[in-house]
Amino acid sequence: MKKTFLAMLGFCSIQAFAQPIKMPAPSPEQKITQAFGMGTIELTYSRPNIKSRALFQANSELAPLGKLWRTGANAATRIHFSDKVTIGGKMLDTGTYVLYTIPGKEFWDIIINTGVNNWGTDGYKEAEDVVRFTVKAEKFGTPMETFTMQFANIQRETCDLRLVWGNTTVRIPISTNTKDRLRAQIDKALNADPVNPNVYQPAANFYYEWDKDLPQALKYATKATEANPQAFWLFLLKAKIQKEMGDKISAKASAEKCIALATTAKNDEYVKLGIELIKKL
Repeated sequence: MKKTFLAMLGFCSIQAFAQPIKMPAPSPEQKITQAFGMGTIELTYSRPNIKSRALFQANSELAPLGKLWRTGANAATRIHFSDKVTIGGKMLDTGTYVLYTIPGKEFWDIIINTGVNNWGTDGYKEAEDVVRFTVKAEKFGTPMETFTMQFANIQRETCDLRLVWGNTTVRIPISTNTKDRLRAQIDKALNADPVNPNVYQPAANFYYEWDKDLPQALKYATKATEANPQAFWLFLLKAKIQKEMGDKISAKASAEKCIALATTAKNDEYVKLGIELIKKL
């Protein structure tokens, strides 16, 4: 009986040690999804730490100068675009690509490649490069221990993908054409028969904020208020346009209309915004 018990105990111990042990990844993966233009950019990369090793030097252990780098650790860094973008002066179609870099003392080569199944630099083929260009390397004030990539300076049609590690940072500019496509959508909606009144507000916003065509913006802001005379937010938009056109009297009247309607609707935010606009006239 004792032998049987010991045998069972030994079997249980072996089974316990046979269970898989999950260890933290030394270079954890990060996925970033950034809304941009009329689509999204998805970035997947692994984040190594310096751990007192040499970085961005000739023959350094980490990312040596002049050598192809996976731009992270483990699998090659992948970037997916759900909409067309322009990088390095070349338009990229939708899809998934690999981001390689070649670090240099003053300038880095940025490479967009189609080898999405590559493990690191293994399998890299120059023939699969779709974009290759150079960006300037800059000094970063506070040393960054963990390799970091992030989207910054996100505007309507431009953004930067920033790479930071140690005391070095590089900026990869990305752009997209949103304005012309918005104009086409607005024109199509305005030429419909009949026109959906809900299109007047986005049309007014487009001509005011994007196209800077104030007469057109005022035209559609007016149509929007006529279609929805209780919409206090539309009267504030109309007031902004009139103020921009230098018509202070009309801007004040529209702002006062906004305040009155917002007061009835118990919307304190727009009451405040209307008052602030009148103060600036």
